[in-house]
Amino acid sequence: MKSFACGDVVPGCEAKWVCSSDDEILARVGAHAAAVHGMTSVPDSLVQSVRGAIQPVS
Repeated sequence: MKSFACGDVVPGCEAKWVCSSDDEILARVGAHAAAVHGMTSVPDSLVQSVRGAIQPVS
């Protein structure tokens, strides 16, 4: 399992996910970025920031 907190990349955002894989987190974060943050596309730099902030859940 993996976890990601949007606030680790976007200060002030309290959204968090726990998913089975990095790819699942990235899909959910992409949908969240569009719906909540109004992003029509996610730059590669942001994808890399998200990947770097994903944590394993023990």
